[in-house]
Amino acid sequence: MITRNVADGIHLISHAHVNCYVVEDDDGITLVDAGLPSMWPMLQELLDACGRRPDQVRAVVLTHGHFDHVGFALRARREWRVPVLVHGGDARLAAHPYRYKPQCNRFLYPLGHPRSVPLLGRMAAAGALNVKGVPDTSPLETGAPLQVPGRPTAIHTPGHTDGHCILHFPDRDAVLAGDAVVTLDPYTGKSGPQIVASAATKDTAQALASLAVIAATGASTVLTGHGEPWTRGAKAAVSHALQVGAH
Repeated sequence: MITRNVADGIHLISHAHVNCYVVEDDDGITLVDAGLPSMWPMLQELLDACGRRPDQVRAVVLTHGHFDHVGFALRARREWRVPVLVHGGDARLAAHPYRYKPQCNRFLYPLGHPRSVPLLGRMAAAGALNVKGVPDTSPLETGAPLQVPGRPTAIHTPGHTDGHCILHFPDRDAVLAGDAVVTLDPYTGKSGPQIVASAATKDTAQALASLAVIAATGASTVLTGHGEPWTRGAKAAVSHALQVGAH
């Protein structure tokens, strides 16, 4: 599914319960996260619909290095010769996107959450088990506008992974939250703002603490790595996620 302008000049590609985003301005295109490998044709379809060319893509920015966000990043790096930016805390993970130890065993967790099984099955069918890492990423700087189209500010939000970052677009009243907060958790099948289950999160206590950073953006629209866009404000999303807590 492709949804244009989920925020001003920010477009959503969603497939198999995984999201990635295309951000455009007069200087070109920034890709935020790289979803799953099978989303590559959808990306090209969206670029065509926007009247854009691959040579206008300036960068891929990863919110973190998990396999379902690294997806087609290596292909973009090689075929389009664009840099792939990730926080230093996740550089090794982006190169080896399956080598991480969550708080709980991610293989046993679905046994207690059977609603997750069809979601995870769709992800696997869409290429989640065949993602190639990116060995030559570039560092993602935090705390100031990035010199990429859209000029977002990356803010470190550890917990889900060591190097997880959100991207704040103050002029578009939006924040791309990655998996710092989601509106659908593939590991439980539950919807609504929440942190991702301990089956895929390194430190749930730290992830809950990082929610304050999202609330502080004051953004009206929260765009997540999984689930529908949230348009009732970052503070409300965080309040809901804190009520849900860790799981």
